[in-house]
Amino acid sequence: MDIKTATALRRLRLVSGPEAISFLLLLVCSVLKRTTDFNAVPVMGAVHGILFILYVIFWADAWNRAKWPLRTAALYFVLSVLPTGGFFADRRLRREAEDAVIASRARKEGIVNA
Repeated sequence: MDIKTATALRRLRLVSGPEAISFLLLLVCSVLKRTTDFNAVPVMGAVHGILFILYVIFWADAWNRAKWPLRTAALYFVLSVLPTGGFFADRRLRREAEDAVIASRARKEGIVNA
């Protein structure tokens, strides 16, 4: 994995957690808006919207650089629209990055010819 691919995956990973948290907070704010006088939906909606747009941009970049199959790219996109999906995306991306580092070290040491 080259540095640009690793950077694209890292950016996607870094935005997936905050995007998931903002989605959950937006849901809480929506419930509070309906049950109390507290209305933070416009603010949380904007925050979540910005984070979601960043997630989609970083997702498209990671898909392009990592050459994911359509199924993998679709999975990461579907995870972005589920309330806790960003946490699962973060975990899978972390595992993918760790596997790439292990494979790179194995190639460097001559253990694997891949």
